[in-house]
Amino acid sequence: MAIKRRRLGTTGLTVSEICLGTMTFGSHADEATSVRILDKAFDAGVDFLDVAEVYPVPPKPEYAGQSELIVGKWLKDKPRDSIVIATKVAGPGGGWFVPPVRGGRTSLDRHHIERAVEGSLKRLGTDYIDLYQTHWPDPELPIEVTLEGLDRVIRAGKVRYVGASNETAYGLTKALYASKSLGLPKYETIQNNFSLLNRRFEDELANVCRREKVSLIPYSPIGGGVLSGKYSGGKWPEPARFSTYRNNPARGQAMTKRFVNDRTLATTERVSKLAAELSVSPVTFAVAWSLSHDFVGSSIVGATRVEQLDEILAASELTIPSELLGRVDEISREILYPMG
Repeated sequence: MAIKRRRLGTTGLTVSEICLGTMTFGSHADEATSVRILDKAFDAGVDFLDVAEVYPVPPKPEYAGQSELIVGKWLKDKPRDSIVIATKVAGPGGGWFVPPVRGGRTSLDRHHIERAVEGSLKRLGTDYIDLYQTHWPDPELPIEVTLEGLDRVIRAGKVRYVGASNETAYGLTKALYASKSLGLPKYETIQNNFSLLNRRFEDELANVCRREKVSLIPYSPIGGGVLSGKYSGGKWPEPARFSTYRNNPARGQAMTKRFVNDRTLATTERVSKLAAELSVSPVTFAVAWSLSHDFVGSSIVGATRVEQLDEILAASELTIPSELLGRVDEISREILYPMG
């Protein structure tokens, strides 16, 4: 199996088109399992890893930073320059856990960016980060302030390139304009939710990415696991993510309803039949579908068991025929975004 490679934005980074996500390392996947997953992915040709200062989930303050620590231990006996590490600064979105700030909150200003970088470098056991991303936008702070903070860590040699995550078309365009007009670092990538179950990125953001040469690094290309079929037929397997979340108040219940509902389950059933026509699993089909888009640099897929990697990695060898891609579009129009 040969994992194909793609360039991220206009950077010097050429990465495997499958990116290993580590959001569950230290929670759903213990350290020993996480290391086995890392080993198998790396041996198969995956050299792109995505972490964050707030990982893993589910949300517990004592968990924060564990994913970076696990990756850092694994990195110790690996050739650092052959692995591309992407991590994130949380910012005001807070995520599942951000250390409290007395009398205020975290923001994407110079102070918090520099502190977050130092923390990630220490946990990862490295002296540089290949791709540093803002995990959530900071709508109350001028984007110039954030870009200036990112510029400082680049000039210090601690970060090579920067990207955004969970950003809008307006936010990305505004940041790109500020970068160009002020001579500040450009967001080379954007990490947003994009899958067969959530195609909103194609509305406006895809056009921005194509015109400005920004690469999408989609997360949840399997729809949080829904497209695997594990939730079909009224099943709630343990310890699957949404089985864990659905009885949690507030955010957990809302996220579960957003991912697991009548429309997403109906779409999953139809897509599974298309995958069967190619004699591949729905997981392989879903990841390959995300990779069929020209604005995608690498698709982020996580695993909690080593054996899950087989279906994920197989996506790099699958080219979905145009006729089937057209039928996927029909399913989306009929179920996800019906006209009427």
